[in-house]
Amino acid sequence: MSQFKPYPAYKDSGLEWLGEVPEHWVLRKLKHVTRFSGGGTPSRENLSYWNGDIPWVSPKDMKREVIDFAEEAITAEGLKNSSSSLISAGRVLLVVRSGILKHTIPVAINSVPVALNQDMKALSFNSEILSGYFFLRWVQGLNDDLLNVWLKQGATVESIEHDYLASTNIPLPPILEQEVISAFLDHETARIDALIEEQQRLIELLKEKRQAVISHAVTKGLDPTVPMKDSGVEWLGEVPAHWRSHRVKRLFRQSKRQGYTDMEVLSVYRDYGVVRKSSRNDNNNKTPEDLSLYQLVNSGDLVVNKMKAWQGSLGVSEHQGITSPDYVVYSPIHDEAPKFIHYSLRANHMTGVYLSISNGIRPSQWRIEPEKFEQLEIFLPSKSEQLEIVSYLEAQTRKFNELILCCEQASEFFSERRSALISAAVTGKIDLRGWQPPANTPGPLREQETA
Repeated sequence: MSQFKPYPAYKDSGLEWLGEVPEHWVLRKLKHVTRFSGGGTPSRENLSYWNGDIPWVSPKDMKREVIDFAEEAITAEGLKNSSSSLISAGRVLLVVRSGILKHTIPVAINSVPVALNQDMKALSFNSEILSGYFFLRWVQGLNDDLLNVWLKQGATVESIEHDYLASTNIPLPPILEQEVISAFLDHETARIDALIEEQQRLIELLKEKRQAVISHAVTKGLDPTVPMKDSGVEWLGEVPAHWRSHRVKRLFRQSKRQGYTDMEVLSVYRDYGVVRKSSRNDNNNKTPEDLSLYQLVNSGDLVVNKMKAWQGSLGVSEHQGITSPDYVVYSPIHDEAPKFIHYSLRANHMTGVYLSISNGIRPSQWRIEPEKFEQLEIFLPSKSEQLEIVSYLEAQTRKFNELILCCEQASEFFSERRSALISAAVTGKIDLRGWQPPANTPGPLREQETA
């Protein structure tokens, strides 16, 4: 941001968390320039209120800056028979009650008329004094400070106290200056967002490649010249001719060891399936009495989440600890390489396999029965070849993980740059009055609103 100069003169804003602002900016209480609208939920029991053509916006929809649809929609009858109201396009939508307020204030502008649920508010501004686009960026740029100012103390669920929100003093430049700042931020954040998206795409490609390397190694081996045979398993195809077939139940036996309370809780991370230690605070602050129902896990045990195995929540543990009753714990029977089995059970094709042996008609209901899981067939080479493949995969995954980490760090850097730029612009740390947008490059907010 060194290419941008500060304003020539500043004054004290009177707000400890804000500091100085440009001398000609005026502080206005939000309630003096804003009309607030709330929302509500039509009765779920009346089906005629739902699946209409009015987007019904709730916190789960607030993952983007422009809202043009929602996961749920209501009918005109549902709108009439609820405490919600129709919000015209171009209003600022704000989440005022949600767990996400622990760290982020979701804010957006609706490009179509919408209704809101009770955890949302819509803000309409005096357009001669405050631009909705400027206010959106102002909330983004001062997110952490506003969380401290706006959050209601002692609430069971994080919520914004309306009086705190309405009484906020916001330093405002003249409306034309707000529009220049907003246009600049639209342009610059679009460029940064494109860089972040590029890094995210690369991360996904690296993860897919990492998984493909694992899947090939544990189903075809490392030697492309070895004779192959039909596995007799439709979803597996050919395997090396010398590999041996085993059912899971011949490799592991289910164990139920309970009553342990003084060990660290284990959980399975779906992204890569490794069983890692986690604090008890990550398990809803369970008391020792609750933890006594948990199961003992030894290093080398296979741990399977009955509801989420199809998402990758299973793996061979590298730690000793305890895990919740949501998991089935299996102890090894034979002297095989546990890491090879770990990789085998997480090969690309296994998601479909787990779904095929699950009960339930919806993702939330899919559940693996231990008896069906134990019948799964795994092909194993000799232990020495297993260890060779594991060594190869660990080296390969280290390389992929290092590349993924680099992309994640780059993405984090761009995100920090984005936040810093927004904060500097909306608090007057940089003077943008002379900025001109490049030709034919409308900002994404205005571009989407008029599309």
